[in-house]
Amino acid sequence: MKTTIGTHCTVTSSKRFRLSERAESGVPFFCSKQIIQLENGEIPSDYDHITNEHFRDIQIKYGVPSAGDLLITTRGTYGIPYIYKERDCFYFADGNLTWLKDFDDCLSSHYLYYWFKSYEGQKKIDAIAKGTAQKAVPIALIKDLQLSLPPISQQKRIASILSAYDDLIENNRRQIKLLEEAAQRLYREWFVELRFPGHEGVKVVDGVPEGWKKGTFDDICTVKKDALTPDKISPGMPYIGLEHIPRNDFCLADWGMSEEVNSNKFRFNAGDILFGKIRPYFHKVGFTICNGICSTDSIVMNANDEYYCLLLMTASSDEFVDYTYQTCKEGAKMPRADWNTMKMYPVLIPDSVLLRRFNKQISAIKDKCTVLALQNRQLTEARDRLLPKLMSGEMEV
Repeated sequence: MKTTIGTHCTVTSSKRFRLSERAESGVPFFCSKQIIQLENGEIPSDYDHITNEHFRDIQIKYGVPSAGDLLITTRGTYGIPYIYKERDCFYFADGNLTWLKDFDDCLSSHYLYYWFKSYEGQKKIDAIAKGTAQKAVPIALIKDLQLSLPPISQQKRIASILSAYDDLIENNRRQIKLLEEAAQRLYREWFVELRFPGHEGVKVVDGVPEGWKKGTFDDICTVKKDALTPDKISPGMPYIGLEHIPRNDFCLADWGMSEEVNSNKFRFNAGDILFGKIRPYFHKVGFTICNGICSTDSIVMNANDEYYCLLLMTASSDEFVDYTYQTCKEGAKMPRADWNTMKMYPVLIPDSVLLRRFNKQISAIKDKCTVLALQNRQLTEARDRLLPKLMSGEMEV
């Protein structure tokens, strides 16, 4: 059945909030950036709030998104869909996002979500985007987008098959986050709060436990600068730019391909640690799970086996990231972390017995994260192969 989106749901946006009406706390107020972060399984960052009173007033007078509603980014990076979840509680900026709600019995919001992710959906969104410097997608044109709808029962089966992959991916992401938080807690307890095993019987002098030694970041870190010019970069190599490094996640599971690049890059090996040096307060640091190339705006780090886990947890700690920002050089447009000051960051190095215990626990966490992240790559690739076949009817359900 050929039809239009607006025939089967309400296509609208939010009530406009002026900048002066926003607050420092209350209900999160998201723009396109935060919706894209949610869709990518990341924790939203850099957003405003509206007061709880404002939110309740909007809820009563105009309504707010509910579980199963569909949001679409319509400015800047447009065409990214997101299904509002039961656990979600946020409002959003008009003009940045379009809100699809009140679906009738002929169109499933989850089916439409996957249609927007399909080649056909993306091409149709591209065709109606307006503007030059920053394109936007008008609400009226989204209403008039045409698509062919199979019976609702078939739509639900298609969405169910694809969402099974997404549910597994999301579950793995949550497990990775919990593992990372466990690693960070362990590092903080042992190396910041000095509550390591047996600490009760250890004398601490000038902040250094007996048997430990003072060192610097330079003592546990080796910086790698294996540069490649474009003519030396082979096709098909994983490429990690700063855009692929999430904030506050130490397992780097996302990358593009070398065909995208046309400038000098650094080579890295699986296990190397990348630190995004532009605007270091973005906290873009983590370990790699493949061999590849990366932006020269990343510092490629590694260490010998003895200090690797200490390096990983120090480099990804809030304390180290804050230090790099406080001591960074001001670039022409943005601040950059400065290795000459980074390497002087003070590090406490424990005795060999305690270090081996720490390494064993952190290595186990890192290995579990790697397995889950690689599993997610496989699940994503399998889902993306199925998506066009299911949406086109090539594969019957």
